[in-house]
Formats: sequence, C-alpha cells, structure tokens
Amino acid sequence: MGPDVPLLNDYKQEFFLKRFPQTVLGGPRFKLGYCAPPYIYVNQIILFLTPWVLGGVGTLLYQLGVMKDYYTAALSGGLMFVTALTLQMANLYAKQKTVTVERMQIQNTLTDEDEFEFSSCVGSETVKFIIPGKKYIINTVFHSLLAGVLCGLGTWYLLPDRITLLYSNIGGTVMIFVFGWVTICIGEYSLIINTATETATFQALDTYEITALMRPFYIFVFIAVDLAHRFAVNTPILEQTNQILHIIFLFLPFLWAVGILPPLDALFLWGMEQLLEFGLGGSPMSSNTKLLVMFLISAGTAIASYFIPSTLGVILFMTGFGFILSLNLSEIGFAFKHTMISHLASSKSKNMHGGLRIQFGWRELIFHLTVLMFALTEVSLLHQFAGFSSFSKASPQAIASYFLIVLLIIMWILREIQRVYLFGVFRNPFYPKDVRTVAVFMEKQRRLMKVGVVRRILLTLVSPFAMIAFLSLDRSLQNLHSVSVCIGFTRIFRMVWQNTEHALLDIVVVSLAQMLVFNPDLWWNRSLDTGIRLLLVGILRDRLLQFVSKLQFAIAVLLTSWTEKKQRRKSAATLITLNVLFFPVLLTFIAISALLSSPLLPLFTLPVFLIGFPRPVRSWPGPVGAAACVCPDSMYYQQLVPGLAVALQSALAAGSLGLSLPGSHYLCRFQDRLMWILVLEKGFTYCGVNIKGLELQETSCHAAEAHRVDEIFDMAFRHQEHTKILSPNHHFGHILTPCTVLPVRLYSDAKNVLSGIIDSHENLKHLKDDFIKVLVWMLVQYCYRKSKTQERLGNASKSKKGSFPENQHSSATERSGPLREEDNFSVDTVEDWTDDSDIFDLEPSGRMKDRKERGQLGTTPKVYLSIPGSVEMQSQDVPQKMSPEDKLYRAVVLGLPAVDKGKQQEVLPQVEFSCPYSELLGIPEEWRTAPVPASKVNEMKQRFPEEWYRFLLSQLDFFHLKEKPSSLLEDLMKDAALKDFYVHGVLSCCFGLFGLDNTVPAPSHVFRAYTGGIPWSGGLDWLTGKPELFQLALKAFRYTFKLMVDKASLGPVESFKELVNCLEEYESDWYIGLVSDHEWQQAVLQEKPYLFSLGHDPNKGIYTGRVLTLQELLVQVGKLNDEAVRGQWANLSWELLYATNDDEERYSIQAHPVLLRNLTVQAAEPPLGYPVYSSELLHLPLL
Repeated sequence: MGPDVPLLNDYKQEFFLKRFPQTVLGGPRFKLGYCAPPYIYVNQIILFLTPWVLGGVGTLLYQLGVMKDYYTAALSGGLMFVTALTLQMANLYAKQKTVTVERMQIQNTLTDEDEFEFSSCVGSETVKFIIPGKKYIINTVFHSLLAGVLCGLGTWYLLPDRITLLYSNIGGTVMIFVFGWVTICIGEYSLIINTATETATFQALDTYEITALMRPFYIFVFIAVDLAHRFAVNTPILEQTNQILHIIFLFLPFLWAVGILPPLDALFLWGMEQLLEFGLGGSPMSSNTKLLVMFLISAGTAIASYFIPSTLGVILFMTGFGFILSLNLSEIGFAFKHTMISHLASSKSKNMHGGLRIQFGWRELIFHLTVLMFALTEVSLLHQFAGFSSFSKASPQAIASYFLIVLLIIMWILREIQRVYLFGVFRNPFYPKDVRTVAVFMEKQRRLMKVGVVRRILLTLVSPFAMIAFLSLDRSLQNLHSVSVCIGFTRIFRMVWQNTEHALLDIVVVSLAQMLVFNPDLWWNRSLDTGIRLLLVGILRDRLLQFVSKLQFAIAVLLTSWTEKKQRRKSAATLITLNVLFFPVLLTFIAISALLSSPLLPLFTLPVFLIGFPRPVRSWPGPVGAAACVCPDSMYYQQLVPGLAVALQSALAAGSLGLSLPGSHYLCRFQDRLMWILVLEKGFTYCGVNIKGLELQETSCHAAEAHRVDEIFDMAFRHQEHTKILSPNHHFGHILTPCTVLPVRLYSDAKNVLSGIIDSHENLKHLKDDFIKVLVWMLVQYCYRKSKTQERLGNASKSKKGSFPENQHSSATERSGPLREEDNFSVDTVEDWTDDSDIFDLEPSGRMKDRKERGQLGTTPKVYLSIPGSVEMQSQDVPQKMSPEDKLYRAVVLGLPAVDKGKQQEVLPQVEFSCPYSELLGIPEEWRTAPVPASKVNEMKQRFPEEWYRFLLSQLDFFHLKEKPSSLLEDLMKDAALKDFYVHGVLSCCFGLFGLDNTVPAPSHVFRAYTGGIPWSGGLDWLTGKPELFQLALKAFRYTFKLMVDKASLGPVESFKELVNCLEEYESDWYIGLVSDHEWQQAVLQEKPYLFSLGHDPNKGIYTGRVLTLQELLVQVGKLNDEAVRGQWANLSWELLYATNDDEERYSIQAHPVLLRNLTVQAAEPPLGYPVYSSELLHLPLL
C-alpha cells in the first residue's frame, strides 16, 4: 500500500463527522445523515438549554434579593430533579406504548445508526430517539437525583456576585457566567438525555452506564474547590486555585472533546496506581483486584505508623512492613494454600495439586526470614548506638551516603557492561562478538555471568542494608506523629526493597543535594524532611525519564514521516513545518503528558500529537493475558514460553536487560517467531511478566517490520568480526535497542526442497520394497506389544488354568476338530433369516436362542466356510464389534457357489500353527480379508522379505512370558502359517495404498499417500474400513518416505540392524506426519526431539520437507521504547473504539520499519490486537 492510504475511508469519514459534534456538545444529534423534521432539532435545543433556564430562575431570584444563595441552589436543583425524572418517565411511557410486534425491517449494512420514522413532535418514536433512556431503573432515579444536585450546585458556582468577588471584572463575570452554563448544560445533557460517545474510551462496553457520570464528575471537582474556598477562612492558596479553576472550567468541553480527561474507571485505576507507586512506595499491579487490595493494605500501613508512640517502634514497623509488602504476596499465599491442602486434604486433592510448580518453598522462606531479621537487627542497633545527628561531612549519615554513591556507580557499570550497546549508542567491547551458537556464546559469556552474580548480590543484599542504614540515621525520624514523616519514610522504607535501583538513585541525589547545600535557611532544608525530599525526587526522576522517552518517540515519528519514503504522505512537509514552527507547543504537550504520566498520542500515527488520557501502565482495563487469537501456530509459543521464562529469570536478575520496570516492553526474535514481553509487576526478588506470541503467517507489513528487526539484531550480534571498538549503533533512534541473547530450549524450523529426491525414479523404485519392510516391522511390533498387554491382563486367569503353553496347545488341538456352534456359519443357515432380521447380525434372531441351547447341550456344530485363499485363525469368542461390511461378507458367504439344501458340505481343512506361541504374534482376523486374487498372494509371497522377517523375530525377547522353551524364536521363524498371516496383512495394505499394479508410483501419488488423500478405490475402501490397520499402514508409509529422504541425504542403510535402529529412532524421537494433524500439536507440546512433515507448493510445483528440531538455541532480546508502545496503543484505542476505523488496510496499521507499527498493533490486547498466544501472569523469581 502507498503512503497516501486514506486515514479514514469515505464512509467512516461521514460517520466521524456525525459523531464528533455529538461528543463536543454532550449528546445532541444535529447531523443525522438523513432528513428529519425540524422539531427534532428544536426539541434537542430546548432540552439542552433547560438546565440554564432552571438555574437562571434561581439566579434571577438571588440577584433580586428574593432568596439567599443556598435557597436559590436548592430551588434550581429541585426543579432540575423533577424535570429529569419527568423526562425519564416519558421515555418509559414511550417504550411501553410502542407495539410489541413490529414489522421486521431490513437493516442497511452501510449505516451505523437506525433510521427513525417520526410521526409527531412528542410521538413515541421522537421521545425514544431524543431520550434513549437508561438500562437500569436504579440509574433512572440516581442520575435524575444527580442532575438535580449538579444544577443546584452549578447555580451556586456561577452566581454573578460570587464571580465578581473573585475577579472584580464585569466582562470576565459575563464570560464565565455564559460559557460556564454551557459547560453545565453539556454535562446535564450527557447525564440525563443522551450520553455521548467519549473520545477518551477505556472500556469497549459500558455495562453499568458509567460513561454518563464522567462529565458531571469533573464539574463536581471544580465545584468542590469552590465550596472549600467558601467555607475556609483566609486561605490565599484556595482563592488562587479557585480563580484558576473558574477559567479552566470554561475549557472543560474542549478537554472532553480531545480526550485528555480520563473516564472514571481509568481515572481511579490510574490514581490508585500513582498513589501506590509514588506515595506508598509500591509497584503497579497486573490486575484491578490486586491493585485495590495492595493499595488498601499499603495505605493502612502508612496510617498505622502515625499512631506508633516511639521512634524505635516506628523504624521497626516501617522496615518490617516495607519488606513484607515488597514480596510476591500472591505467590506466598498460593504456596501456603497448597501446603495446607497437601497436609489436610484427601489424596485426590494431593494429586490434583501435585503438578503445580510452587515457586515459594522452604528455601525462599528461610532466606526472606533471615533478611528480615537482619534488617530489623540493623535498624535497632543503629538507633541504639548511633542515634541521630545533623547532616555534616563527617556525620555517620554522610559516611553512609559516600558508600551509597560508590555503590550506585559500581552497579550502574556492572549493568551496562552486560548489554551489547553502552547507553544504546556504542558497541560494548566486553560483550561477546559474532554470537551464533550456544556453546560459543556460553564460553564467551562466562566472565559476564560472574559480573551478573556480583551485581545480583550487590542489588539484593548490600544495597538495601546500606540504604536502611542511611535512613535509620536521619534526624527527621525524631518527629513523631507527623504526616509528612509517615508518608515519606513509609514510602522509602518500602521502596528500598520494592524498587532498589531507583531508591538508590533517589537517595544519592538527595545526599548530593545535602552535601552541596548546607544553608539551613534554604526552603529545601527548612520546610522538607528527608522522606518528602525523596518523594519529590522520585516523582521528578520518573517524569523526567518519561519526558525524554516521549521526546525520542515524537522526534522518531517526525523524522521518519519524511526519511522513510513509504511513510512520506503529501501532507508530510506541511506537518513537519508546523511542528518546527510550533516546537515550543509540542514540548509543552510532551511535558504535560509526562507530568500526567499519560501516553503521547500521535493521531493516526502521523506527526500530529495529542495528550492521551491517563491510564494504568498496562494500558488495558482487564487482566493482561486473558485472551488471544488462538490458532495452530499458538502451540509453538506455548512450548517455548516455559524455557524463555527461565532464561528471563537469570537475565533480569543479572541486569543484562537493562533497567526493567513495570511498563517495560521487550521484543524477542528467533527465526519466524516474535515474542512480546510486558513487565507488569516487580518487587523484592520477583518480577511478573506477560509473554505474547505474534503471528507466524507473515503478511507483507509483518514481513517488512520483521526484516528490519532481523537487520538490527544481526548488526548487533552477528556481524562484529571487523567492527571497531566502541563502534556506533547504526540503528540508534529506532524504538528497538538490542540487549542480549538468551539460551532457550525450543524448536528450530528447517524447510528443504525435495526436488531430486521425491521425483527420483531410483528412489521411487525402491519405495514399495522399503514400505513392505517397514510395514512388516510395524505389524510385528504391534502384535508383540499387544501380546504384552494381553499377558498382563490375563495373568490372574492364567494362574487358575495352568501354564500358558499347555492351555495354548489344548486350545489349538480343540480347534483342529469341529468348531463350536456360535463360531460357525454355513449356507444352510440362510433359511433362518426372516423379513424382520437384521442382515448385518451374526446370527438370525429367531434361532439364536435355540442355537445357543443346542450348543450348550453339545450338539455337533456346522462348519464355517472360510474365504478361499486365506488362512483363518479362529478365536474363542465371536467379535463383539464388526464393521457392516464384515457382517455382510459373512451373511452372503462372499462369493461361494450355491449349495443345494440338504447337500453335505465339504469341511475345509483348518491351518494349525506349528508353534503354540505363534498366536501371540498373529494379526487380527479381519485384517487378512482383502478381496485380492490368489495370483497376487503368490506374488507377494515371492516379494516378501523373509530374511528381514526372520531377523525381526530374532530380535524379540518375550521377557513377559514366565515359561517359554529355549527354541521359541526358532519355532516362530519356522512357522509357515504365521508367515502367511503377515503376507496377507502386507498384501492388504499394499492393495489399499497402491492398488494391484506393480508400476513405480508417481511423486503426486506418493504425496497423496503421505497425506492420506489417495483417490478412492476398492482396496482403499476396504482398508479405511479397518481404521487401526489403516493408521498403521499410513504410519508405515510415512516412515518409509522419511527413510527414503534419509537414504538420499545420508547414504544407504548397510544392515538390518541399522535399519531397525533407524525405525526405532523414528518411533521414539520423531513425529512424522502433517502440520495440520492434531498429533503434530501434541508432539510439539510433549517436546518430541524431531518432527517431520511433507508439503507441496502448487504455485511453484515443488515438494518441501519441514523438520523441527528441539535444541537449546539463542533467542535475541531487545528493549522497546515504552512510550512509543503506549502512544501507538493509545492511538489504536482511539481509532477503533471511537472512530471505529477497523479497516484492515488503514494507514495506522501499515508497516513502519522504525516504529514497528504493525507488530505493536498485533501485540495489543484483544479485541483491539490479535496475538496468537498470550500467557497468564508469569511470576519469575529473581533470587
């Protein structure tokens, strides 16, 4: 697609132009897209201005001195409540008045809104169109009451006398009064009449009608400040704030329209997250429930510390709870629950939980208890012996700060030295060069692994104790029952464990400030204690990092809109010029966005920047990983994620992935697989991540971006033989910065063209002979395993009947004589069939009872006529389940000549096994009934690989037989009847797969036979009627094909032993089939070492072989610009949820090699994104 793809197609443009004015005005629909009577627009205008009219009545009475201000507010509010309730009742009445059964209307698929047929000014259709009503009765009452309160307080808020007192300017009073009432009317209309679709949309569905409360809520916030100013005496700061907010109040409609103010659900989640992280020292959480619980517990801890009476108690309380709350409490709770269940529950419950991996065991418990005891002991001893003193260059606290400065520098160096690029700019000279194999990388990485271990010790044990020593010596802790001390120190005592690296940086900054500024009269030293200073430094540090990251993102969007030719639209030059001219405005937008911790939204991913609304750091309302667009490719990610998670543990703990915080994004690449990692939580010795897998079927956009990712990683890890020391990163400015490579156990995917193998006449000529050998091996193994199973199942009964050989011999002797009545069938029995009989029954129903009775009395049975040319082995019992064809064959005696009734029938001789153990290896009776001529049987006997057959029998051990003669294997080899069984079984399968011709199969036939798609034939019809035999034959053919490929690639098989080893390897270590098979997916998840599949490209006319090999390979990992991802996800949310721009070829989803736009859209949470795999929250222990 070209760069000038429409941002919105014609239909969506029309829809957007209808929706946006409705959003600006709070709900009135003045642009419908079809002709409507004038009273529709007049009614909406009247309803829009109704709150102003009702508030104006109260305002007039107050200005005339008839009523006081609060009575005026009550009157206006009461009138508005009655009006709102009346309007809602009108809607309910209109809905009831509508006829229940309506004519079905044909929906026009080109319209997003229904067309109404209006009959009158106050008709039911008119009322339902203008006032859609509420879904819940409780909302009908609650919203009406809220509308009354809003109108009353709004009247009080905009009284002219009150505004004049604030500004002492008549012109300003008029402006604020007029436009302030416009703001209130917009809020009232959205609350009562018709809720507008907000540009700031967080949830895809508004189940509980929360959106209607958004605009009134912000109006109430402004009114609340005014009320506080009214009742507070002599508070200059409140007066100044109130003056500013009265002006901002006029711009609320603009802020709502551009989507800067968040919806209520996003606002409260974002607010709790910010307070938890910056006010209480915690970490963002992966779900709303965990966020709420952790916020309440953390807030309770801070409040409780206020009431502790002693300094030592405060320090111990803050240290202990700071450590405990920084742990992975959800996993600890799960481990405790599992332990209790395993001790108290039944064995069933134990088995149910036995397979779960508990990451918090006794080792972790002892370690954390030891750390906690040492921390408490340290603060106690420092408080007891060191005490508190003012900060000076020689004070104990200053000495501790010197140590922390050195520690910060060392840890920073140890972290950067493990990454492939220093600061993302210069190649790290200590990083291994030309990383290609696991063995070479691990050998070169050994020194860096030692560096990672040292850094892990410094980060986990040394740094927290050093910071606790610094904090315990602070003089501010002497101020008991101080709100600032409780908030500041509760936060930093927890942050020491929760986010050690940032806490260390903050303390060092505060220490340096104290060392450089000793003036006690300075505001920094006079008004702020150390806890509040650390809080302010933490907020400033976070916002500054966000500002830099957002600025990099904005510059990347701006530059690539011109430098990338495929992104250069006709408007690119104009947009770049405007951004340069108004660069201070752009910097202001970026600063406000960083201050609010909200994403910088590039509209349609163009250099048109807006401030997105604040939202949680995970960007989505629900729990991450709850859904994915599952497809057959998902199994590859499901297999590799456990191994990738283990590799991430060591990388995150060592610091080779850089500074990983909640909200950090990483991209992993291996062959055609792309893994997207999002860090959701982080605390002391743990990290919670979500791993997504992106599609493998690459579209053109996906392929273009994936190719650029490969270029970046190859430049960093593979093409370093001749580069100079500290060579620059040629892709600096890209949102992806390579970090390191991780050894992960996964499948490598190799695809080879089989031209010259599958179409080789020499190879195809030997295919049938090899197939016969493989099939004989398959049948022998099948029967041998079956005999083992029967032996295990029959051990109990055999112990009662005597030794096995005697029983087998006696049964064989009995079968040489007449058979039992139940087992035979003759033409004479045709007279027993009636019209009511089922022709597929083994016995005529009318005579069954009599025949059984005669059998029990020992009556001589009739003879069963076998199929000519076949060898039959009679079983003791009639098979319980037979296919309809087999029943029919028995019923019509399969082509036997007609026999006159009463004529004595000739008894055909029954074949005996010469070895009594041969029956153990006999193939099932129905597998030898293929309708093939006798000439083919004789031909197969000549082609049958007798030496191979004897070799296979010689390899059997029969260890499962308790008593067996020493000559058992020789007797089996000499048994001609057993050999005939296998001849018939092999012939049946060859007949089904190849027919009766002896021609060399064509490559197309080989491919169809491999896939099981052979054209219909009588032999195939018979073979598919025996599902178990068909599967064995298909499996044998696939093994044969793989053997043909291996012989062509690796050379011929020299001996029978080598061939058996090859087939046994296929059986144990390979899955040979099709990618579309369900067994293929199971083999991947069970981690079969090798998988092979045959494919065909009809366009190129070539056959391909695909081999998956399970081995430990290197996965490349890079860090993404967090703000670039958040900004693109914010635009995606706006485009799909508000503009409904779901066009698959829209501009904002086209390939962008620098921003990775297509991959970023894929990685979004469904339904907006479409990852093929998304893991649940993975708790990675970093201990």
